[in-house]
Amino acid sequence: MPLQNSTRSDGSLMVGGEEAAELLQQSRDWPSHRCSEVELCDLGLLMNGAFAPLTGFLDRADTEGVIREMRLQNGHLWPMPINLELGEEEAMAAEKAGHLVLRDVEGTVLAVVEVSEVWPYDKKTMAEEMFGHSDEAHPFVARMMASRATHLVGGRVRGLQMPRQYLFPELHHTPAQLRAFFAEKGWDKVVAFQTRNPMHRAHFEITRMAAEKVGAKVLLHPVVGVTRPGDVPAVIRVQCYQALLPRYGEDNAALSLLPLAMRMAGPREALWHSLIRRNYGATHFIIGRDHAGPGMNSQGKPFHGPYDAQELVEKYSDEIGITVIPLQMVVYDPQKDGYVTQDEASEASKNYQLSGTELRRRLREGEEIPEWFTFPEVSQILRRAYPPRNRQGFTVFFTGLSASGKSTVAQALMAKLQVETGRDVTLLDGDVVRTNLSSELGFSKEHRDLNIQRIGYVASEITRHGGIALCAPIAPYDEVRKEVRRMVSDRGGFTLVHISTPLAECERRDPKGLYAKARAGVIKGFTGIDDPYEAPEDAELSIDTTSIGPHEAAQMIVDHLRAEGYLD
Repeated sequence: MPLQNSTRSDGSLMVGGEEAAELLQQSRDWPSHRCSEVELCDLGLLMNGAFAPLTGFLDRADTEGVIREMRLQNGHLWPMPINLELGEEEAMAAEKAGHLVLRDVEGTVLAVVEVSEVWPYDKKTMAEEMFGHSDEAHPFVARMMASRATHLVGGRVRGLQMPRQYLFPELHHTPAQLRAFFAEKGWDKVVAFQTRNPMHRAHFEITRMAAEKVGAKVLLHPVVGVTRPGDVPAVIRVQCYQALLPRYGEDNAALSLLPLAMRMAGPREALWHSLIRRNYGATHFIIGRDHAGPGMNSQGKPFHGPYDAQELVEKYSDEIGITVIPLQMVVYDPQKDGYVTQDEASEASKNYQLSGTELRRRLREGEEIPEWFTFPEVSQILRRAYPPRNRQGFTVFFTGLSASGKSTVAQALMAKLQVETGRDVTLLDGDVVRTNLSSELGFSKEHRDLNIQRIGYVASEITRHGGIALCAPIAPYDEVRKEVRRMVSDRGGFTLVHISTPLAECERRDPKGLYAKARAGVIKGFTGIDDPYEAPEDAELSIDTTSIGPHEAAQMIVDHLRAEGYLD
């Protein structure tokens, strides 16, 4: 089925001139929504035509058709639901007004949605229908479940301003711009390569082999939007791509960045990526082993088979408008002094494999990265970005009941770290943060979570800049503690310390008389009395201060940090 342009001949949803001015004037009377990181990516690619034939966020019928059959109601093949997620109050306001203004995090008006439908949705059901499971080991499922949204909103998008791209703006292109570039260059065959990781020798060889196979030029089209937690930061990845580009030779390859929010949906996502690259003008698209795979499930098994994505896309080869090149995994063969597919490799190639885990270990410990694995210019960039652990920032996050000894142990640990390292150490004590950062918050679960999220954000920034953050709140809820772990681990080291002093001992100490007031009913919702404390199962250390002092406890933490390589 031929594609139909959404609004303009270039497939974009942007409006301009008097129409844009009138729309902007009207938008002052309509409710607005600040887009999440995922929604911001989706909006930008809707507006620039990368998501053609979509004309906006999907309504309920299209959403259900896409999830269950990978088709819109008009029959177009489209495998990924593109929706706005709102809380109930916000959603009802949008439905009543019939319009919703979309803003970025700074409040800039980007677009207006002509609201066609608002409906409640069940996240668990949607995850199971879309991914085949609701396993929160899957990064996007975990993101869905953590969302506080209750409703989905569909409607036509009218774009006013594209989201700003601050990171390498010269490398961001619309589909129309890339198609014009290919035409100007005379590139009638272009093979696109999808990646969210730094490119090593194997990736280079895969793209080179594919281009030679079909007589095409190479489009490196990496994702720099939302990827998997723990991925190499986009700025480092792009620097690696730039360093690698000359290896293709003059006028054989181009680099363009794709601000996409990946769903890590494996086969379904491979089909989605194919359609997007078609819109950008690529004639061929590489789908490799475990394309867009989310890793292991909660039972330690892969979510998808290694070639499931290739098999699914092949089923739709007649209607996707782009030729897919399925490639096997390639390996370095020392006998041939180069990369070959696995079925062509000699037995000796088994000794020339380097996992991502092993690469990170070598970077962390300053060991050699072999040239058969990655080019020296890429290795040099990665070494600058990933210093050894003893030069990284890290966070020690304490959790435990009131009066368990968290603050006292944290104070002792701060002193020890200052003496032993000479580095700046910041203590984010629960009571101090409440006074200076979260004074307007109460003690509902929502407000407690928000307080911990704020502490986690500050700790992640300290960690990112190479500092040491010690956090000592009660943090009674497991879900938000895990959220903080993810937040900080993207930036450096994270150690969770459970101060596991029993409730009876904490009540016996009761320095502020809070337990007595809680038992008397003067204080409501007090952790450990009439509000639960969820003891962590993922703590690196558990310390009961009933019979040990703060300095001994602090030394246990120092010993752990040293064993993990964070301290010399």
